[in-house]
Amino acid sequence: MALPLTEHPVPHPDVSETVAQDFSTAAREAAAPLAEAIGIMARLRGPGGCPWDREQTFDSIKKHTLEETYEVFDAIERRAWPELRDELGDLLLQVLFYTQMAAEAGYFTLAEVAEGLNAKLIRRHPHIFAGEQAADSDAVLRNWEQIKLQEKAAAASTGEAKPMLDEIPRSMPALLEASKLGSRAAKVGFDWPDATGLFAKLQEEIEELQAEIPASGKASAAAVEEELGDVLFTAVNLARHLKVDPESALRTANAKFRRRFAVMEAAAGGREGLEGRSPAELEELWSGAKRQERVSAVTTKEQE
Repeated sequence: MALPLTEHPVPHPDVSETVAQDFSTAAREAAAPLAEAIGIMARLRGPGGCPWDREQTFDSIKKHTLEETYEVFDAIERRAWPELRDELGDLLLQVLFYTQMAAEAGYFTLAEVAEGLNAKLIRRHPHIFAGEQAADSDAVLRNWEQIKLQEKAAAASTGEAKPMLDEIPRSMPALLEASKLGSRAAKVGFDWPDATGLFAKLQEEIEELQAEIPASGKASAAAVEEELGDVLFTAVNLARHLKVDPESALRTANAKFRRRFAVMEAAAGGREGLEGRSPAELEELWSGAKRQERVSAVTTKEQE
């Protein structure tokens, strides 16, 4: 069964005439290929379809969704726009997969997903669709958070309220989960007033980690893991106060390490040239890679 898609979607009545015109153009361009993609997904899952696709469940494709998300991040960071187009297609496939399975089970349809999204976007942008004022992006974010709180209060009134932090999924990547936990606790004032206190807290956590490693070098793996976790959690909260995305910061550091290590490897004459070298020799190669990177950066800046 293909998921429903109207041939000529109608914009929400609150959408302005200009937006409606833009909507109409974008909708016409996307309607046919999106409808085809929906039909292909239904065919793959239908009788006589692909055995692999028919065997999949919500749980079995979760890992693919995460992989595709990170591939989108990678394409953006490399500014690889043709690749980003393809990766967004792969991410869209995940949405089609989930909604097709949901439709088969009678849970919801793709149309209902889109309707819910449209209603949420309009509800959370009263400065666009309801005549309210928002002077800048900070005001927009404040309005957005206030509306979310109102939505949660309305949901809670119809059932048992959950503890605050239970609203944050435990299945998130750990860096993202730590950031959201800190942000949520900060909403009730449980937070450091500024980044200064976090630098001291980070040093405290590092010292506690060091205390778990005795002079013999033998340590309790569980205790070390716990203390290292505290170091990482504090570092994520420091990133939040500095308005730095910790995931992006770590990915940038990873890319820098890859780049410098490749220079080391080339200078050593390949992988075989690295093997068997002393720590001091490897450190010298690393320092050389850093020097080469600095020189290259200066040259590039002078040419601009």
